[in-house]
Amino acid sequence: MFKTKGFCFRYFFVSLILSLTLSASAHFLLNLNVRVTHVEHSVDNLRVFMRTPMPYLVADKVGEQDDDALPDAAPFTTNAMSNSQLVHFVDLQAVMSDPNGLGQIAEGGLHLLIDDHRLRGTVEAVRLHRVGIEPGFATLAEAQQAVDTETALTPPLFVGDTIVDLVLHYDTDGPVQSYSIANVLDPGLPDQDQTANLILDYASDTPQIFRSRGLITDPVEVQQEGYGGFLSFVWEGTRHNLEGLDHVLFVVCLVIGAQTLRALLLRATGFTVGHSVTLSLGFFGFVPSGVWFVPAVETGIALSIIFAAAAAFMSFKDRARSEFAMVLLTTLIDLLHGLGFSFVLHKILQVTSPNIW
Repeated sequence: MFKTKGFCFRYFFVSLILSLTLSASAHFLLNLNVRVTHVEHSVDNLRVFMRTPMPYLVADKVGEQDDDALPDAAPFTTNAMSNSQLVHFVDLQAVMSDPNGLGQIAEGGLHLLIDDHRLRGTVEAVRLHRVGIEPGFATLAEAQQAVDTETALTPPLFVGDTIVDLVLHYDTDGPVQSYSIANVLDPGLPDQDQTANLILDYASDTPQIFRSRGLITDPVEVQQEGYGGFLSFVWEGTRHNLEGLDHVLFVVCLVIGAQTLRALLLRATGFTVGHSVTLSLGFFGFVPSGVWFVPAVETGIALSIIFAAAAAFMSFKDRARSEFAMVLLTTLIDLLHGLGFSFVLHKILQVTSPNIW
């Protein structure tokens, strides 16, 4: 037992160092890291409603920068230097001259396959919106309205502050039972492997929701029957926990401190209850909205890891009292961790999404 607590003690110092050095925004994906796709089924066609940040469509098409000249601008953009930094603006005149051009770039990168055969789509509509004032896109009805809504845009408009909504039409030989969807565009953006993708399929009255992280170079399999959508959330949730060092360190110390199976099960229950309560409260907005709140939660999460490591050394003469104290502690700590995850989920899913629970 002494060796295991020594192990946790070493993790205490590791967690302390990493908690102080990791970015406080590690739990939060910005609007520009989220892509949403709705797939509407008809008897002989599919319509894909897609929302994507504009950098995902054009970032890889910027020319090389020479020392004495600006690089060639990507399609539908212009370049300029500001405070010795290269900045990219939306060329609104070019967009108006070729209104479907950005949609064609998106169609070229979107691979929709039925029986390993890629369908080619046609662009029906493209709309640009400024980040922060974009219309809702969480449901199919909202997506349909968004592509019918023309937002007044005035320069200057940064590429990074622009969202592109578009509709692609795919002819099929009949009703589609299953298909796969991938996106092969590689914009070369920082942290693009953390891109949150949400795919909503409307083949039945109950839409299926699929979750994937990254660029979706590996196709997402969509089927009318089965638990593919549910399993995609299970898989992404597992990745979120395993790749998040704060989660791993916290759970390791809680497990090490449990001396019996009963104690471990009680702690796991407290862990789940704490997460679930604040995950729901944070997702539905029943938390403070001040700018101080998110940094406060992140700081609390970092401190909770340190405290969990220290708590592994705590002991009581009365074992029942010890177990109760640790279960209570675990539940309280995980109220913080649930809040952190709720902000990510809110950015990805939105309150108006179908099948929210």
